[in-house]
Amino acid sequence: MTATVATTSAGTPSGAIAPLRTSTLSAFGALLLRDLTVLRKNLKEFIPRTVLQPLLLVFVFTYVFPKIGQGIGGGGAAASEFSSVLVAGVVATAILFQGIQAVSLPLVQEFGYTREIEDRVLAPLPVQLVAFEKIVAGGLQCLLAGLIVFPIATVVPATPVHLDINWLILLTLIPLACLMAGALGLFFGTAFEPRTVPMLFGVVLIPITFLGCTYYSWQALEPIRWLQIAVLVNPLVYLSEGFRAALTPVPHMSLWAVYPIVLGFVALFTTIGIRGFTKRVIA
Repeated sequence: MTATVATTSAGTPSGAIAPLRTSTLSAFGALLLRDLTVLRKNLKEFIPRTVLQPLLLVFVFTYVFPKIGQGIGGGGAAASEFSSVLVAGVVATAILFQGIQAVSLPLVQEFGYTREIEDRVLAPLPVQLVAFEKIVAGGLQCLLAGLIVFPIATVVPATPVHLDINWLILLTLIPLACLMAGALGLFFGTAFEPRTVPMLFGVVLIPITFLGCTYYSWQALEPIRWLQIAVLVNPLVYLSEGFRAALTPVPHMSLWAVYPIVLGFVALFTTIGIRGFTKRVIA
């Protein structure tokens, strides 16, 4: 009697698929655990880097200004509304910045003259999954950054912050925001030469921040219609507006626009980032 072995359409024995998937998941998990271990050992650097900019932003705009009688928007209810608007913008900015810093800056060193990236791609994983692991690791750091910054944005302001948390929106938006930030970091880290990546923080990220609806809602730009339309290319706009819907009663952009566009940015940045990562590794 002749024994037959089931095969897949690619010619791989079906019995070998499960061990192959298991080894792939194990290698992916090991890389992720390695990055999280490095993060744990570098918490003394991670926390100040994450906290300082949002803390100063919230402290100056929502504590110092109201205390000296120069509250943005005036006093009383207007100042309180600004504090509520700023909460969502600060959380969105912290997540986006952390994703870019956590992924793009290490790639400068890994793709540099030391070629440390070669050690990472020796893992029994397709190069594309190695790149995706960078996005996931960066996304987890974004999540931690958001959890650290949110209490600061709600406690520091001298004027009341009105929160109205929608848990369904919050719990569905956070993973998408973190993945988008990590994917954007991979895109920046692979689309530009390593020596030019640090320049991005001055040339690209400052415009993204100031035109990302961090300090104002998208609806507030209605009097400047051309600008209201122009900022729609900015991914931070959709994160800021989405977190306003999730955290505050402040008027916000329709979620029917926020979710599809954030998903589109995730797909776009992931695809371009992984493609660029693969080319840089092979080069």
